[in-house]
Amino acid sequence: MNEQDRKKEKQIFSAIMVFSVVVLGVIVVLSRLPRADYIPEFVKLLPGFNATVNGTTALLLLVSFWFIRRKNIAMHKKLNIACFVLSGFFLVSYVTWHSFGVETKFPSDHPLRTLYLVILVSHIILAAVVFPIVLMSFYLGLTNQVKRHRKVVRWSFPMWLYVAITGVVVYFMISPYYQF
Repeated sequence: MNEQDRKKEKQIFSAIMVFSVVVLGVIVVLSRLPRADYIPEFVKLLPGFNATVNGTTALLLLVSFWFIRRKNIAMHKKLNIACFVLSGFFLVSYVTWHSFGVETKFPSDHPLRTLYLVILVSHIILAAVVFPIVLMSFYLGLTNQVKRHRKVVRWSFPMWLYVAITGVVVYFMISPYYQF
């Protein structure tokens, strides 16, 4: 890799990190907003939509893995682009949900509360960590830097899959307690 390519890649990496920090900052700020006086009906559908997107993403990630193991790069790429697009929809939906200040707490006396909190906290931390790693994986894959893509995907794939699956689990655990 020549000096110009290294400089370009450093700029892309910096842009990915700045974007990731901005997204995380927006989510943190939105999570601190007071509850809106009026919650539109469509907002009440967003948690279920997010769980569906997470579940679909998890399935597509597994199918994508299956295709790449069989050397079907074209299908692997299409499926990962689909996962990337779905994650974009998820992000918009998630930010919209939090912009209304809706907060639901898992009951403190529930016997599964500790399990719920472990799953939720690990989900949140890994979602924040994996976001820039997925962006870098995506960039390396699209630019056909296969060797580097493989090294990064060894980390991003299992984390992204975990975040997608635990997103669904968290939804099913908390959804009985939504109060709109």
